[in-house]
This record gives sequence, C-alpha cells and structure tokens, in this order.
Amino acid sequence: MSLSVPASRGGIDSSAAWLRLVAALLLCTLGGVGMWSVVVALPAVQAEFGVARGAASLPYTLTMLGYATGGVMMGRLADRFGVAWPVAGGALMLSLGYVAAGLSQSLWQFTLAQGVLVGFLGGSSTFGPLMADTSLWFQRRRGIAIAICASGNYIAGTVWPPVVQHFIAAIGWRQTHIGIGLFCAATMLPLVLFLRRRPPSSSPAQAARETTAPLPIPGMSPGALQGLLATAGLACCVAMAMPQVHIVAYCGDLGYGVARGAEMLSLMLGFGVVSRLASGLFADRIGGLRTVLLGSLGQALSLCLYFVLDGLTSLYVVSAIFGLVQGGIVPGYAVVVREVFPAREAGTRVSTTLMATIVGMALGGWMSGEIFDLTGSYRAAFANGIPWNVLNAGIVFFLLLRQQRRRQFAVA
Repeated sequence: MSLSVPASRGGIDSSAAWLRLVAALLLCTLGGVGMWSVVVALPAVQAEFGVARGAASLPYTLTMLGYATGGVMMGRLADRFGVAWPVAGGALMLSLGYVAAGLSQSLWQFTLAQGVLVGFLGGSSTFGPLMADTSLWFQRRRGIAIAICASGNYIAGTVWPPVVQHFIAAIGWRQTHIGIGLFCAATMLPLVLFLRRRPPSSSPAQAARETTAPLPIPGMSPGALQGLLATAGLACCVAMAMPQVHIVAYCGDLGYGVARGAEMLSLMLGFGVVSRLASGLFADRIGGLRTVLLGSLGQALSLCLYFVLDGLTSLYVVSAIFGLVQGGIVPGYAVVVREVFPAREAGTRVSTTLMATIVGMALGGWMSGEIFDLTGSYRAAFANGIPWNVLNAGIVFFLLLRQQRRRQFAVA
C-alpha cells in the first residue's frame, strides 16, 4: 500500500508543511535553552567555583562550539536519514546534559556537561538541521518559513532567561538545571513525532535545475563561496556576542543588578523575533544577501550606541534597538545558502554556515570576557566588535556586487 500524500495535503507549501513548521519552531525554542541558560547562570557559577570572569565564560564558549560542530554532524545525518532521528537523540542528550550540569562539582565538569552533552550532542540538532529541513518544505514562502523556524532560538532567549533567573534565585542553579533537563525530555520527544516524514521530492525538472544550475555568484567555486559565507557569519557574530553574552554581567557590574540584565536580554531577543520575521518577508522580496547586509549595518550602528550609553533606561532602549536590527542576520544566511546551493546539500551547507555564526558567538563571548579581565571595563569589548562587523558587511557587499554583475551581464 502506498503511503504517499497528495501534494495539496502533504507536499511543498502545504498545510502539512506549516504544521511541521510549528513543531520545528517549538523544538527550536526548547532546544535553544542551552544557548541562554548558561548566560544567566554565569554570575552564580562564577561565585560557586570562585573563578575569574574569563574562566566563567568558558562554559558558554564550549556550549556554542558544541552547537556549531554538532550542527554540521546532525545536518549530515539529517541529509541521509531525515531530521527526526538526530532531533530525537539530541533531545535525550540535552536532558542528560542539564542533569549532569546540575550535579557537577567543578567548573570543568560543568563546562564539559554544557559543551558536550547540552551543545554538541544535544541542542545542536534543533538549530541548523531544523532550518535546513524547513527550507525543503517551502518554495514560495521559503524566506518567512526559515525565519519563523529560526525565531525559535530567539523566543528561547526571550522566555528562558527570566524563567531561569527566577528559579536560580528561588531554588539555586543546580536544582534549576536538573529541572530544565527533565522538562525538555518530557516536552521535546513527543514533538519529534511530527518530523517523521521525509521532505517531498521536487519535480524531476526542478531537481535537475538545482543540481546543474550555475551559482549566482560568478567566478567562484562552491568551496570558495562557502568559505566567504562562513567568514562573514563568524565576523558578524563575534560582534553580536558582546551584548548577548555579557549584558547580564554588565548590568551587575554597573550596579543595576543581574535581574535587570536578564530583562534586557529578554527584551533584546524578543525584538530579535520581530526582526527575524521581518527579515523573512524582506528575503522573499529582495533576496538573502541584501537582507543580511541591512542587518549588518544596523548592528554596527547599535554597537556604537552601547559604546556611549550606559544609563539604565538607555540600556533598555539600546537593547531593544540591537535586537530589532540584528535578529534577521543569521536566518538570512540560510536563505542565501538555499539560493546558491542545490537542495540535496541543504542540511550540510546550512549547518556549516550556521556553524561559523555560532563559532563567532563563542569566540566573541570569550574575547569579551578576556578583554574585561584585562581592562576592568566592557567599553573596549564593545569597541572590539565594530571592526568585526565592518569585515562582515564588506564580504556581504562584495558578494552582492558580484551577484549584481552577473545579472547585468545576463540582461545585456
């Protein structure tokens, strides 16, 4: 008996595709806890183990590196076996990692639990692989669909920090981590059932076009293009990391309290969700490269505002602005990848590009902590982000010019 579903019910751009997107959004939101709980717990972990700010930032760095490298592995598994198996295994490892983190007796145990279990084997399956899988189920609304899926990461950053901060204050960071692990296991595994179907196949003609069509960036091999996209992603996220990773500790140092910092992080990422949805609409109209360039320029301007403003009210405002302008950059890269690489490489290519953005977040978070330890201030850390942002914008602008040149040549 055939198990195929008519295209109108289960194919590309179908109602089944949108239902699957809802499940992917929830999984991305739940799996994204690993990126944000470690930021909120940073002051408590630093006090518990009696270490410097740079050392206390290492769990975040290793967690992000785990998300990055694990995402590529999970993306390849998704290309081969479908996305359901990697996500199911990732949910189990994420839950085990939080329980292990809550039971850790040293900073290195906590760091390994975060980096290996929560990041590499756990949450990495719920970011790049889910975005790549989503891109295979949509064609006309691919940009907004990818943006909705990617918004789960920022919804996680909006919802989780105040929740984690509340429970850390109420019952301690250890019990909070154990509770997160149990909650994720109970909620994520049932959602995986919605991902069991493999993506619908494109028509033979469309598949042939995707396999043989020339890249929209002339004179550039796939490897070179992938390398430039990865470099741009790394650079933009080094700059992005300073406010996202250290805003909680920064507010504590200024005397406003870590709770205010958690609120600012939540506000920043809440506006980041708005940014991601808007960027998806823009990408469907103006393309991925232009969308990324707009976000990069806005991020550079907002970093300059952080550099000169440190009042409580102004920090709330600047955090909202920062989230509003930069939230669409990362999903924009996924749109670009789907514009210039064939669908059969989606899981690997999208995850590789997003790996670079997560490595950038890890590097930027660590660099900011080290700069603070050296200078005793975050001003130099904010300033450090600006040249990285300029590098990102320069690469994206170069690729856009090359793409435009090809279009002009084709018209001529």
